Amino acid sequence: MAKTEVILTHNVVGLGGESDQVKVNAGYARNYLFPQGLAVPVTGANKRRLDVLRQRRAEREAHELQSMTELAQALSKLTLTITVKTGDDGKLFGSVTAGTIADELRAHYDAIVDKRKIHLEHPIKSVGDYEAELRLHPDVNSKLKVKVQSSNPPPAPTEASAPAKESGRAARPQRSERSDKAEKAPSTPSVIK
Repeated sequence: MAKTEVILTHNVVGLGGESDQVKVNAGYARNYLFPQGLAVPVTGANKRRLDVLRQRRAEREAHELQSMTELAQALSKLTLTITVKTGDDGKLFGSVTAGTIADELRAHYDAIVDKRKIHLEHPIKSVGDYEAELRLHPDVNSKLKVKVQSSNPPPAPTEASAPAKESGRAARPQRSERSDKAEKAPSTPSVIK
């Protein structure tokens, strides 16, 4: 197959980043990369353009690194509180996942973090304090404190309810025979003419 060299103008997954000079199949370049504006052919003029692309890429990567470092410092100081429904034993109905944490960060702190950058060892399924690892950039890792609390009030002492359970049948009202007959009385049939 014929190969051709191209200069990437955007990041292409599995191929390279912006300003990389790569060899690809001629058909891939002609039918996909060039029409989508993801690459340009290697020519004298485009090689001069390569320096501008590299400078732009370096500036963008430096800006991303700086913004992610600032975000990591801000998030490491926070404690995110998530309120969820739980059963009597403190277990959650469902679980708290990376997506839930990302949604709560967006709602409470206006911090936009992709759920794929939040790493939990396993989904949180009980009330308590946890730490989630944030991998915001290849060079920036941080920890986020997550506190999961119940939206249900804690159960009250059950001393008063224990005798009621034992005598539960006696406390129920008995139906009278008349009310049973009244419920079972047939309704008058309607006549259709």
